[in-house]
Amino acid sequence: MLSSFSSSPSVVPRPLRRVVIPLLRQDTAQIDFGVRRFRLRPGPARDILQAAGQAFLCGFHAALRTRALSELTAEVDRLPEERRGFAYEGAGMACGVLDLLTASRGRRFAALLDGPAARYPHLAQVGAGWAYARLGLRPSRSGTPGVSPPQCWLVWDGYGFHQGFFHPDRVIGRQCVERGLTPDERAIRDQGLGRALWFHECADPDGIALRIAEFPAERRGDLWSGAGLAATYAGGATPQELRRLARLSGEHHPDLAQGAAFACKAHQASGLVPGHTAEAALTLTGATFEVAAGWTDRSLASLGPEATGTGHYQRWRAGIRAQYADHSREGDR
Repeated sequence: MLSSFSSSPSVVPRPLRRVVIPLLRQDTAQIDFGVRRFRLRPGPARDILQAAGQAFLCGFHAALRTRALSELTAEVDRLPEERRGFAYEGAGMACGVLDLLTASRGRRFAALLDGPAARYPHLAQVGAGWAYARLGLRPSRSGTPGVSPPQCWLVWDGYGFHQGFFHPDRVIGRQCVERGLTPDERAIRDQGLGRALWFHECADPDGIALRIAEFPAERRGDLWSGAGLAATYAGGATPQELRRLARLSGEHHPDLAQGAAFACKAHQASGLVPGHTAEAALTLTGATFEVAAGWTDRSLASLGPEATGTGHYQRWRAGIRAQYADHSREGDR
């Protein structure tokens, strides 16, 4: 089914294209930090992070507009290579929204993963989490149809990022959590919220630390994990700021390192590891990006083939933290 859909000349049925797609288009002004009332500070961080948002919207609109997945690839390839992951995150949101609106059981999203986004599975699945949030829905507890771990768990991360990015007064300011989430779902959602905090605070380490300190103690580790992921994947911090971020994380440094390792793996899967990612890996994990990415692989493999639930996601993260701790002890000898 996937191969036939992937080669289909029309990703979106023509009636849906004419009626629904114009309603789904997003205003590009919404990613401007001034419009969003995010922290504004001097330096390159704002431009770097807003460029990530622009790439996201480029992928989102391209997935809505193009008539075949091959056209989507051509559109995304016009972007700098290190921003294409954000574009496929946006494409994941678009395909997820269309699948949910047409009850197509994930066909478009599965075709996206099987084709253009094959090297960006983590980002695409995060984008699917945006789709649920944008439509006022919760991610399915059975995951996205046809998607295996670890990507199937990341939908909750994308859901949390969306909530923090678009509803900061409620979700960041008042630390509200949606009702009915299990502890494991909340933890993954909070990792996504931690990523949103990196944007909300414009990559400022002190701003990040102060925001996280306002949250209940049991949620802070997940938020630091998200901050480490965003700092390493999206960038925006200077070497000095990365070192300060590591110091400020304190007892949650293993969580920060775990998030950084996730980012290393996502970039490694894409085939491109930007300089800022390699630098952040060394600063936040004390290891090269190859070593940090390897922690994610070994921890996932240790879970076995039956690892499908959000509880396994928590064990995956714990295994990465344990490997970081082992690496740190070896470095201290």
